[in-house]
Amino acid sequence: MRMYDLIQKKKQGTPLTKEEISFMIQGYTKGEIPDYQMSAMMMAICFQGMTDAETLELTLAMRDSGDVLDLSEIPGKKVDKHSTGGVGDKTSLVLAPMIAALGIPVAKMSGRGLGHTGGTIDKLECFPGFTTGLTERQFFDAVKTVGMAIMGQTANLAPADKKLYALRDVTATVNQLSLIAGSIMSKKLASGADAIVLDVKTGNGAFMQKEEDAFALAREMVRIGNGAGRETVAVVTDMDQPLGNAVGNILEVKEAILSLNGQGPADLMEVVYALGTRMALLGGAAAAPEEALEKLKQVIINGSALEKFKEFVKNQGGDDSFVSNPQLLPNAKHLLKVENTQSGYVQRILAQEVGLASLVLGGGRTTKDSVIDLSVGILLEKKRGDAVAPGDSLAIIYANDMEKAIEAYGKIVRAYEIGEEKPAPVPMVKGIVTG
Repeated sequence: MRMYDLIQKKKQGTPLTKEEISFMIQGYTKGEIPDYQMSAMMMAICFQGMTDAETLELTLAMRDSGDVLDLSEIPGKKVDKHSTGGVGDKTSLVLAPMIAALGIPVAKMSGRGLGHTGGTIDKLECFPGFTTGLTERQFFDAVKTVGMAIMGQTANLAPADKKLYALRDVTATVNQLSLIAGSIMSKKLASGADAIVLDVKTGNGAFMQKEEDAFALAREMVRIGNGAGRETVAVVTDMDQPLGNAVGNILEVKEAILSLNGQGPADLMEVVYALGTRMALLGGAAAAPEEALEKLKQVIINGSALEKFKEFVKNQGGDDSFVSNPQLLPNAKHLLKVENTQSGYVQRILAQEVGLASLVLGGGRTTKDSVIDLSVGILLEKKRGDAVAPGDSLAIIYANDMEKAIEAYGKIVRAYEIGEEKPAPVPMVKGIVTG
């Protein structure tokens, strides 16, 4: 078998076999197939596409290129959740303890943020002493003891995907549906969960800005998950404005704790409950959506989700006193109010601009080696549909550098679109894709 022949075959639009895809992924991971040949293959895929069968086999080959976690020793049905990323998305911090409080084990691998999209691990490291650098044994024991654990992705998790993504990034071959879906799902499948709930974002702050593209990606990933023997459901949610009011690591942690205390922003909780309902159904904690929703609300009301979060933070080395007293978490030195200049209603808040403002402040990474400032960010005081008058505070910028704060100020002003008429409400959940 020669890579030259496979490139020729795909260039002509002929589907590749399981054996050919396996040969290609294994060879590339081992360094036996050079970048220039794999670049040609990626471009051929961009032009010719892949069948459902090819996409599944590509995903499985990438999954099997490294470690595949076996969670079978953990009792119960393990349900994982993955978000395609957005601005202010602290959903996992709220959702994971809620699901664990229902008795569904949460064994989650998470990553750090890159660009304006925050990472769950960065947020958790706001708690002094907290670590996600767990061994497999510690990870399993934590889930058995607490009911939930979050660890960093192992270096050998789907190494083919890491190598392929770096290549696609510099060869203009990122934006192809099968390659995007395969990249995401190879890591999710390698993480070992029995069932997967996907939060596919759409809107200005999402990777898939058009709703039809988000649904296409959702359908592709659900097909892959089910084809790999994992019950998979996707929920397509709005990311046309930041989720919740807080953007920035410590600010988002504080908002997550508020949410676990029953004081979460309505848009954030709408997404949390939509995803949680699907996780509860897949995990066997409820037989119908209405029952699942009621149980999720109860773990907030009775405080068991908050207690589970405290137990989780403490078990992974963090100081859980900050969960009880989030005001003790450090604040940035400077607070700068973004003032409104006209009367009307907030039509939309361009999530991407807000995310870039947080990045300017130091709240995100421009490279994998960048050091994040956990205390900076933006607290939105007006959201879509709110009435505003001149002098009203639209947002508060938390900064440690006034030059950066002024640059962020301009981005926040550009992010807010004000109009004369109140806009119609926008549902946070656009739709649900099942097998």
